[in-house]
Amino acid sequence: MSLNDPLADALSAIKNAERVGKKECIIKPASKLIGNVLKIMKDEGYIEEFELIDDGKAGILKVMLKGRINNCNAIKPRFPVKKDEFEKWERRFLLARDFGVLIVTTSKGVMTHRKAKELGIGGSLLAFVY
Repeated sequence: MSLNDPLADALSAIKNAERVGKKECIIKPASKLIGNVLKIMKDEGYIEEFELIDDGKAGILKVMLKGRINNCNAIKPRFPVKKDEFEKWERRFLLARDFGVLIVTTSKGVMTHRKAKELGIGGSLLAFVY
């Protein structure tokens, strides 16, 4: 574990747990950013459920897996994206059009690249999932 990028650690923990067929995965430390990314993954149907467990420190996230993730990873460096540049990054990080999502942090919060496109705002790339 690198502990320099908790989001990258969280996503690789999820990916590894998925790969060996586990039903759940524990992520620590928890953070608001990881929580937001997990919420998007849940809304998009990649994970079943997640809950925050208070351990008196930063907290632990318990994630229930569905077995639907082929790959997920943090994008480093966190490239800035203008509202009309999403196509380029989709081609770079996703396998095919409309297959998977880029997760972006914007001035209006963390969202999928589709929603950011819809709202016509840019932001910074955080991660991808498919």
